[in-house]
Amino acid sequence: MILNRQRAVRVERRPLELFLARVRRELGIGEADVTICFVSDAEIARMNQAFRKKKGPTDVLSFPVAERRALAALRQRRKAGSGRRSKSKVFLGDVAISPATARRNAKNLGRTLPSELQILILHGVLHLLGYDHETDRGEMDRVEARLRQRLGLT
Repeated sequence: MILNRQRAVRVERRPLELFLARVRRELGIGEADVTICFVSDAEIARMNQAFRKKKGPTDVLSFPVAERRALAALRQRRKAGSGRRSKSKVFLGDVAISPATARRNAKNLGRTLPSELQILILHGVLHLLGYDHETDRGEMDRVEARLRQRLGLT
């Protein structure tokens, strides 16, 4: 599900919903629920301060809620390529994205805003799955690079 709780930047939700569905298929987590919420710079700055003790806005924050065991099982099934679906839905968590910060970053990186938002959705979902580029010695970066290539993101 994608929610837009900001008004500073126009966001086309439908293409991003379709992209999120592709990400879920690529990651083998089609049975898992995820919420993506677009928020203002002010709101993401408040969240960044409250949860990471960092000042100012950031582009994306992830808030995983699934138990570590459930995440490990999802990741293991994904790695094994199991097409088996779970009968119970897992809510992985929420991803907050600031389109205003994303727009600034996209401009600096020579990307379009829709492409930048897709990259942030992918990045946020990987964090919900337990990946952490700050501590995993490059595992998340490798997975993300492979998925970005498969999804046509630069």
